[in-house]
Amino acid sequence: MPINQQETHQISHLELLARQVVEGFITGLHKSPFHGFSVEFAEHRLYNSGESTRHIDWKLYGRTDKLFVKRYEEETNLRCQIIIDNSSSMHFPRKELLEKGVMNKITFSVHAAAALMHMLKMQRDAVGLSLFSDHLEENTPARSSSLHHKLLFMKLEEAMDSERNDNGKKTSAAKALHQIAESIHKRSLVILFSDMMETSDDHEDLYSALQHLKYNKHEVILFHVTDKKREEEFAFENRPYEFIDVETGESVKVHSSQVKEIYLERVQKAKQDLMLRCAQYKIDFVEADIHQGYRQVLLPYLIKRQKMR
Repeated sequence: MPINQQETHQISHLELLARQVVEGFITGLHKSPFHGFSVEFAEHRLYNSGESTRHIDWKLYGRTDKLFVKRYEEETNLRCQIIIDNSSSMHFPRKELLEKGVMNKITFSVHAAAALMHMLKMQRDAVGLSLFSDHLEENTPARSSSLHHKLLFMKLEEAMDSERNDNGKKTSAAKALHQIAESIHKRSLVILFSDMMETSDDHEDLYSALQHLKYNKHEVILFHVTDKKREEEFAFENRPYEFIDVETGESVKVHSSQVKEIYLERVQKAKQDLMLRCAQYKIDFVEADIHQGYRQVLLPYLIKRQKMR
């Protein structure tokens, strides 16, 4: 199929990437045990006798001899609010430390979110975007128009490209999540990308905010985004390092072997506590390692969407 140059100029690099990710994922599904999932995205619905003929697609009628109605935003199947943690810890590893072809947590989250948005757009679903760090940076309601999608892609690119060298973007998820929960009025699928590294030691407030996202019978998926090799397995060479807190700027010089055991113990406990609370609140907890690709995000989304029908 020839390339539409005009269309190429109208869409962003991130949109093109999202298309490629989704197309590759769908191709993979057809070759896997999951080929039974519905991954063909309809843009019309059958006309119901007695309703207005205003939105009938007469061109399609001429080709099929059947009456179909074009589907618009108010007829959307699903409303989805995508929430991304944009604090400094999500910009780890720093760009200057990244190996070729490796991305940091915010880039992985943005790419995954863009792919989800593309899937939602193909299915005529409405999507909104929220970004937070130490405050709520962005909070757009769910819509399905093309103009709205372009705005969201622009906001995603801004988040991915922003530099976090000021060490001032701490994580204050609890307050932001409470605000977001209050703003979602209709039943929605809420998707959260975060490493859940809350600055405050009071995790009860964070857990309360996660529970608040279930308000109004929303379905919630938490993608726990980590650099598993460094952050969960502490895979550092056996030598001295200077570890710097990217959110506060505090640093400590220490030999990796001296802190590895206690670090792993505390990280595992925090993760287990989070998983337990998610299970109690009926929130889907999904591990998302930045080195493992996008299937680990797209497949849980597709399974959740099938269940919500």
